[in-house]
Amino acid sequence: MKLIVGITGASGSIYAQSLLAALHDLSIDIAVIMSNMGQKVMEYECGITSTEFAKKYTIYNNSDLFAPVASGSQKWDGMIIVPCSVNTMGAIANGVGDTLLLRAASVTLKESRKLLLVVRETPLSLINLENMCKLARAGVCIMPASPGFYNRPTKIEDIVDGMISRILDQFNVEHSIGQRWQEHGTGRQVPCPSIKLF
Repeated sequence: MKLIVGITGASGSIYAQSLLAALHDLSIDIAVIMSNMGQKVMEYECGITSTEFAKKYTIYNNSDLFAPVASGSQKWDGMIIVPCSVNTMGAIANGVGDTLLLRAASVTLKESRKLLLVVRETPLSLINLENMCKLARAGVCIMPASPGFYNRPTKIEDIVDGMISRILDQFNVEHSIGQRWQEHGTGRQVPCPSIKLF
């Protein structure tokens, strides 16, 4: 499998970092495109520079519209944008393709390949919601970064793994990340963190 991973300047770079690590461990071919703000937020939130990323992954310059991922003739199985800003989502919804990340998303759509947007914003305006509806009608999978808590997470990694698991499931990638829902009493029993309500 070959996947394109786009990283924008929305908060939530830890999702991108964890997804790339998982895809790498699963021996999946990855091409990475980071927006300028995506690079800055990744460094700010995770302490990882694009130079460090380039040592492990194939990273294309967001201004390089001659890159292979800009053409539909290249065979990619799909694209994930994580985290996806509402600005990027709006641009894709309205056919803008003036950066490599946006062009790759446009190509993914026109070639009828799977495009998944992990949108990280709250609250959402009517314009955001209308853009989501427009993209959903075009076949895009909209997956807000909205983790579940039925797995009783005890650390941030547990929460992130839950989202990574759902992303991989969308591409039918076999993995053992995160914990799936089980009948009450059969799953891992971890006490919920103590929360003082009053």
